[in-house]
Amino acid sequence: MKITLLSTSDTYGGAPIACLRLSKALQKQGVDANLLVQEKRSQDPAITTIASSFWQQKAAFLRFAWDRLTFLPYEKSKQVRFAFSTAQVGTSLVNQPLIQQADLLHMHWINFGFLSLDSIRELGRLGKPIVWTLHDMWALTGGCHYSGTCNHYQSHCHDCPFLRNPQPSDLSYRGFEQKQALYAQTTMTLVACSEWLANLARQSALTRHFDIRAIPNPIDTQLYQPINRQKARLALGLPLDKKLLLFGAMNTRDVRKGFTYLVEALGKLKKHELAAELVVFGKADEATLAQLPFKVHYLGSISQPEKLVQAYNSADVFVLPSLEDNLPNTVMESLACGTPAVAFRQGGLPEMIDHQQNGYLAEYQSAKDLASGIAWVLEQADVEATRQRAREKVMKQYTEAIVAAKYQQLYEEVSR
Repeated sequence: MKITLLSTSDTYGGAPIACLRLSKALQKQGVDANLLVQEKRSQDPAITTIASSFWQQKAAFLRFAWDRLTFLPYEKSKQVRFAFSTAQVGTSLVNQPLIQQADLLHMHWINFGFLSLDSIRELGRLGKPIVWTLHDMWALTGGCHYSGTCNHYQSHCHDCPFLRNPQPSDLSYRGFEQKQALYAQTTMTLVACSEWLANLARQSALTRHFDIRAIPNPIDTQLYQPINRQKARLALGLPLDKKLLLFGAMNTRDVRKGFTYLVEALGKLKKHELAAELVVFGKADEATLAQLPFKVHYLGSISQPEKLVQAYNSADVFVLPSLEDNLPNTVMESLACGTPAVAFRQGGLPEMIDHQQNGYLAEYQSAKDLASGIAWVLEQADVEATRQRAREKVMKQYTEAIVAAKYQQLYEEVSR
């Protein structure tokens, strides 16, 4: 059976990275799986891009820009610019060799000018089985990737809080109608990366009629594993005699990532004279880092997995203050390296973090409890037992072999 996985990118963002990891996991299990992307950033020869030439790359960028411009007149503010996708702009893939040769198509995150709703409709007309792995809520809504406190998607989107002028028949309403028409004529099996997201899909008026499964993302446990922590710190130039807190985000200015809660929680810990320092990776500027009340070691954006493994292993605790998340790669990576994680009790996090076993689940949007969780890991938890349980969690649920086997079984089922 030939499988073609579809993703906007191969490495830019959590969802593309998860898709790339799945493609490699399938390949290691002998599955004939190929990854087709719009934007290819890695040098992996096994990944095929639809934009290999100079002009194809320019066209892909123009599709991305055009896709964003379709939302620009409607956006409530710059903060939500990338939180809503209209999917009116995309490209036709029906003549792509990897599409034509495939026995089954497996879509992942396909926004930002890669696949439009019309592109998906074209793929459905090919008559091939389609599996769609959901990395956020976009497939369930009239356009937003995470709905926050809004539950309109459960009946019909309207009066969208992401829009400048919410109305009964606004952009979200029209997007909902367009998806409803598409889904009525397209047979697909939906896979959510967490039980949390699967349950939301079962509540959505758009998707509740589909066959919905929950299969987590995989991780390479031979790469992401515990290593000597002192050597990891030396390699990154970090102090050997300090408690280190690790924080990472693709963009610290993204409100959904909860950076303000981290700042508040660290402020509370500073008042209690916690002897610790902070390690930060990802996109951050000096003004952002200056808000942090502890000494900061900024590692910048990390593209090499080996360096990321060193960062996780150098830390005593990984902190994720996100307000909305599905099954974040960062938590899985941290646990795989034997580093406990502290996060809010929301989204798919309770499926990853076992409270006071391999980390700490803080009360939602409570900076005080987030601070308590950090303090618990650093001052009260049995260090070795907590680290061991963190690694065991990943080995029991998220290894490449375990996840690939679940997808192989699903492929066989939907192909009958």
